[in-house]
Amino acid sequence: MAKVKLSSFAFARSGDKGDGSNVGIFVKTRADYELIKKVLTVDAVKRHFHGICKGTVTRYEAENMLALNFLLRDSLGGGGSESLKTDAQGKTHGLALLEMEVER
Repeated sequence: MAKVKLSSFAFARSGDKGDGSNVGIFVKTRADYELIKKVLTVDAVKRHFHGICKGTVTRYEAENMLALNFLLRDSLGGGGSESLKTDAQGKTHGLALLEMEVER
């Protein structure tokens, strides 16, 4: 097995949910879905976003779409117009998660 970035076989979409961000990770094959279910644990995603996610991380599985969805609470500094962060709506959080390296 080699270490690769998630971006080599997955794609993402993200955005704001109030003061939290919503990050969806999608893959094309059942084998890759089983892999991301194994490696993208709540703890792993929380560690990856340790600098911005001050709240809890919740994971939702969408098996019919070969996707995982994560809600990163307290990651936007108030969200929307309240936040002083450059990305107050979490649009880059999906891209940030795709930078995670996993054994594949």
